[in-house]
Amino acid sequence: MNECLRVSPISAVRGSVSLPGSKSISNRALLLSALSDGVTEVRNLLVAEDTEMMLGALRGLGVGFEQNEDGTIVKVTGCGGAFPVKKADLFLGNAGTAMRPLASSLAFSGGEYTLDGVARMRERPIAHLVEALNALGAKISYLNEAGFPPIKIEPAFHIRGNLAHIRGDVSSQFLSGLLMAAPLLAPEEGLRIRVDGELISSPYVSLTCRLMEKFGVTVKTTEKDFLVPRARYKSPGVFEVEADASSASYFLALGALGGPLKVEGVGQDSVQGDAAFVEYLAKMGASVTRGENWIKTAPNPYAKKLHGIDADVRTIPDAAMTLAAIAPMCDGETTLRGIGSWRVKETDRIAAMEKELSKVGCKVESGEDWIRITPPEELQSATFDTYKDHRMAMCMSLIAAAGVPVFINDPKCVAKTFPDYFTRLSTVVEN
Repeated sequence: MNECLRVSPISAVRGSVSLPGSKSISNRALLLSALSDGVTEVRNLLVAEDTEMMLGALRGLGVGFEQNEDGTIVKVTGCGGAFPVKKADLFLGNAGTAMRPLASSLAFSGGEYTLDGVARMRERPIAHLVEALNALGAKISYLNEAGFPPIKIEPAFHIRGNLAHIRGDVSSQFLSGLLMAAPLLAPEEGLRIRVDGELISSPYVSLTCRLMEKFGVTVKTTEKDFLVPRARYKSPGVFEVEADASSASYFLALGALGGPLKVEGVGQDSVQGDAAFVEYLAKMGASVTRGENWIKTAPNPYAKKLHGIDADVRTIPDAAMTLAAIAPMCDGETTLRGIGSWRVKETDRIAAMEKELSKVGCKVESGEDWIRITPPEELQSATFDTYKDHRMAMCMSLIAAAGVPVFINDPKCVAKTFPDYFTRLSTVVEN
């Protein structure tokens, strides 16, 4: 039987909290380190399931690395894009930040590989990326259902042409994966990557480009095109991973509801798109202060509650879930738009959020890419299902800030990105 965790009513939060490294940055940094010439020391690496999946895959591909005792520092010996192992079966769990970039990086590496994951990963689309790579000359096929992992990669060495087309309206990870692989497979004149249709979660693509620059490759961008030069990645020597801005959102929200609370490790100069989460809190009436490497949030001293908002949140899809979770504690309804990508994440997050918030008495409506939450007059305690989704577990814990106990089924699913979330939560709450 799954564990069920009781989260006691939260009357206030105080003090400060430090956060683990960013998942998005950690897995990108590990792969770029592996693709580089030289040795890279990656510091403040996230220690969680998703990074374990990436490290396990790199080990399976023959990439050498050493970790310190707690796993937060990893020295990676780069292979210059030429993975030593040419035949491997890689299991990637439910880590999209491993599956999509590795598919791209292995497509033209001259080896034979299978990439697979858990049952939910087999439901997460990869067709647009596979189509883009195959159009360039890759030999990728599906082992089960067309359009979804597991996939088989057969040896290919050279791309056809200098223009790649990719859809951007399902997952930005498709474009990010292709971008990271591009310098090593581009023709002499470079590879132009054109985004067909809308590009969602664009800050994650900007993050990819900024990290590539740290490893010596500069991408030229226009509104729809990305021009990647033919180049070799070069190790920066030491790479420091920022604290995770998505994980910060839960504590920043708690600070806005019952703080002040200071979050250490992510600040006004963050390269992560989810750092913009606090701008939405400010629109809801919260007090927000930012420093170079910290953010502090507190309630509005002139209002009893935050107020609901109607906002397009497509640029912060992960942190936007936190806005949905605190909507029951706000005055008025909250409508979040541009969240179609929620449906292909660790679970269908729109459906999951609708079902779980209804348990506390909210009126919840939704469509293909939006959700509207109307708070009840009085919130009820509830037992929340988490759907093996780390963000559902962390989001639902915030309901305790309404002054009611909540119960979280399968709380250990937070291990995907934030294994000690509930422990760190306990250090700042007042019950």
